[in-house]
Amino acid sequence: MELFSEIAVFFFEAIILVVAILLVVAGVVALTQRRRGSEDGYIEVREVNERYTNFRDTVRSVTEDEASAKRRKKEEKKQRKVERKAAKKKSAEDARRPRLFVLNFDGDLRAAQVEQLREELSAILPEARKEDEVLVRLESPGGMVHSYGLAASQLRRVVDAEIPLTVAVDKVAASGGYMMACVADKIIAAPFAVIGSIGVIAQLPNFHKVLKKNDIDFELLTAGEYKRTLTMFGENTDKGRQKFLEELEDTHALFKQFVAENRKQVAIEQVATGEVWFGQRALDVQLVDQLCTSDEYLQKQLDERDIIEVRYVGKRHWQEKLGLAAESAIERALLKVWQQATQRRLH
Repeated sequence: MELFSEIAVFFFEAIILVVAILLVVAGVVALTQRRRGSEDGYIEVREVNERYTNFRDTVRSVTEDEASAKRRKKEEKKQRKVERKAAKKKSAEDARRPRLFVLNFDGDLRAAQVEQLREELSAILPEARKEDEVLVRLESPGGMVHSYGLAASQLRRVVDAEIPLTVAVDKVAASGGYMMACVADKIIAAPFAVIGSIGVIAQLPNFHKVLKKNDIDFELLTAGEYKRTLTMFGENTDKGRQKFLEELEDTHALFKQFVAENRKQVAIEQVATGEVWFGQRALDVQLVDQLCTSDEYLQKQLDERDIIEVRYVGKRHWQEKLGLAAESAIERALLKVWQQATQRRLH
């Protein structure tokens, strides 16, 4: 009876593994379809100033008395007249106010939105001037090293073009998310945003004992001593583990070097422990430059800049939608584990 129970457990675990593999395959199909369909996408541009003005006017229409409204409209009319007169004395180029381009990056484990980020920056940079600014509202708990490395390199394009770059973190920019953020000239964060996690993690299950206990052989053939260091089904060796750890340490060293080069004010050995800091604590160790929400930052810019939100919208095929649904399910499960391991609850 015990044998049948063990066999049942084994097959259940095997089914979970097969489902996970199918989901990954679906994700790969989705990625392929996304790349094929990327040319069908388009850029959306929205003027944020007008949006905030409309919100404000809606509230004013209810809260402001008639006399105050008349005085305000008279003052606004007078101010517009002054501005038009001043604009006539300048050329069209000089009369244009500095602009703040706003992008949104909501990162998943493989930083899939880097494709949209690339298109958005390609649209903005030819039009941006040195007195303009790019604001990226960034949310990400991190993910694959190479994917977030590419995302950080995309943001580097703004800095290389000598356009001021600000990254705003309202909730979380950890691990790969912070790798992106540290490229910016300025990082702002909400007081309880999660910042940091400058570390590297890798984990995988191993079913070797289950297979061995049930007399199931597994063969893995490789050419090259370190073609595969750790496996899910084979017997892992101390030598393989050591090599795997060396690779993790090397990746961590590169991560620390990248942060140190972009945030010279940071004491890298103090913060590169894999820990996370809430906004205020992150400010204390200079991982961020200012405590401020993205909404507060935008509203302070309304009177001085034309705020333009830019978003790339790509068309999605049914294969991509299926893959994204599968990816989302996996990511939610992994994110839940990450949150349970890192978040601190308020009681």
